[in-house]
Amino acid sequence: MIDYLKTNWISSSIWAAAVLMAIYLLMRYRAPIKRFLSEVVIELQKASWPWDPQERGLRRFKELFDSTTVVIVSTILLAAYVTASDLVLNTVIGFLTKYSRPL
Repeated sequence: MIDYLKTNWISSSIWAAAVLMAIYLLMRYRAPIKRFLSEVVIELQKASWPWDPQERGLRRFKELFDSTTVVIVSTILLAAYVTASDLVLNTVIGFLTKYSRPL
């Protein structure tokens, strides 16, 4: 460890300064951070979660699986659309620039 610090004292100093700065900021803004975290807990208690707490097993996460499936399918369709558009535009622009005469 000592050898590492001797050879890499610059990066070690930067990390030490970053850690000290983080500790200072946490101590300086302790009250606002504590208030923020308590407000986050209160808001999360108000949230409606995408599963029924009475269900057991994988049925409990049905809505979550359905939503994930919709996102995956939408992403694949969007990627296919962008890829097809890129292919068509590359072909058209390539054709126009290959066979055009200079003015």
